[in-house]
Amino acid sequence: MKLPDDATPRLPMRWLAILCTAWALSAQAQATFTIKQLTPESALKAAQAALASCRKTGYQVAVAVVDRAGVTQVLLRDRYAGAHTPEMAANKAWTAVSFRQPTTDFARETQPGKPMSGVRQLPRVAAAGGGLPIEAGGNTLGGIGVSGAPGGEADDACAAAGIKAIADDLEF
Repeated sequence: MKLPDDATPRLPMRWLAILCTAWALSAQAQATFTIKQLTPESALKAAQAALASCRKTGYQVAVAVVDRAGVTQVLLRDRYAGAHTPEMAANKAWTAVSFRQPTTDFARETQPGKPMSGVRQLPRVAAAGGGLPIEAGGNTLGGIGVSGAPGGEADDACAAAGIKAIADDLEF
């Protein structure tokens, strides 16, 4: 049987059903996913290293490490650190992980008059140096925040020392 020139060839219904099913299965999203998280031991090691780094330079600080969701895993306060430092360290760590950038950069990008300045009004946002995201293998695993050193650059240096202490453990 010859098809007319204007006729469109059609797939048998069975093949059409098979193709549609295959397409639907390939387009279906997975129902779960796997994530990497810091262990409490790694979080503690980073916090202790950051605290030790600040102590070496004579600074009494608080250090907080949060997981990828911003939940505090470790909070250390040196004996003479100010009463405000634990909350500020936790907020710096939360800000770094939430916005996935160092809080020094965040502070610069959210200054009054900048397009993102409004986010400074959110609760827990700390637009001051001393918070760094903890990243490895292209993933954000958490954040570390330091508060109490004289200025954001000094807080940043202590936070970086904390990340450096666990860097080899994080590479994957």
